[in-house]
Amino acid sequence: MSAAEATALAVPAVRPAVRAEALPYASPYLAGVGLGLVLLAAFALVGRGLGASGAFSSVAAAGVSAVAPAHAAANPATAEYLGAGGPLRDWLVIEIAGVVLGGFASAWLAGRLGSAVERGPRVGAGARLAYAGGGGLVMGIGARLARGCTSGQALTGGALLSVGSWIFIATAFAAAYAAAPLFRREWT
Repeated sequence: MSAAEATALAVPAVRPAVRAEALPYASPYLAGVGLGLVLLAAFALVGRGLGASGAFSSVAAAGVSAVAPAHAAANPATAEYLGAGGPLRDWLVIEIAGVVLGGFASAWLAGRLGSAVERGPRVGAGARLAYAGGGGLVMGIGARLARGCTSGQALTGGALLSVGSWIFIATAFAAAYAAAPLFRREWT
């Protein structure tokens, strides 16, 4: 064995920081099965389902508690999140941190990590960000009114066969189909 061959065996290949071509997206069917298995594992290991809006409520409660602890403890909207261990140790906060880290790792490994605003040819970056922010605001308000976000209502509530969750799923899809023609021109 030559010295070059020995060096090649001893030093592992370093993955390039950016792929020349991004990997294809995962099959939606396999991703759906994977998400179902993650939901099942969450029920089996932690005793809770998946969700996201509760994490934001916990972080907001932690912020209010840091600035005005007496107000946070007296306010019913924040007091429920100030349990033992503090609001930042809540399962949903840890879950969302894992989602962010996992999304970052997935994008990096697939060669899709970068900074760009995904948009259609007829909309500018500022308008696209405004649409995204407005949509997020509407969904956040809806999550508070529905007592759960789309992931909590559809995944966890749907898996538990909650009638209210199934009504939410049908309503969310109907609203999305009704609103799609209004925004389709921005993407074509």
